[in-house]
Amino acid sequence: MILPSAAQRKFLLVVHVATSVGSLGAIAVFLLLAIIGTVDRRLPPLAIYPALSQVAWWIIVPLVSGALLIGIIQSLVTPWGLFRHYWIIAKLGLTVFALGVLLLQLSGIDQLARAAADGSFTTDAFASVQASLILHASGGLVVVLLALVLSIYKPRGLTPYGARRLRSGQ
Repeated sequence: MILPSAAQRKFLLVVHVATSVGSLGAIAVFLLLAIIGTVDRRLPPLAIYPALSQVAWWIIVPLVSGALLIGIIQSLVTPWGLFRHYWIIAKLGLTVFALGVLLLQLSGIDQLARAAADGSFTTDAFASVQASLILHASGGLVVVLLALVLSIYKPRGLTPYGARRLRSGQ
């Protein structure tokens, strides 16, 4: 296996941090817009929900997917490894979970956007979808922040696989 140079590893780290922090900001903006769309009756739904759909599809999904992909690549080409440390496995699990929930939420987001665009949106008909957007965006924000904390504090603890690798000198 060809290991990347120090400069290449730093580049991967920059891309991973950029996609991770970018997704944090994008989710925060999405959450704010979802709250505004729910509580501010002065704004027409057409002003909010099509934008939320675009933000979800064109910003959040690519950033979270990119963070996941780059994180996996990084772990495979650095001494950290993918399955050696519990904190890396936790970050991987959190990111996969967040991406899965996001992908499941896209149909509801698109449903709101279509209803806003064709004029069929009513608060009564879409109250549960609006609440779901706020709930899931809040949860997504917590998950991304937790992954950020794990990245910085790196709690100790090798997996059994990591301990075996350490004992064998690999």
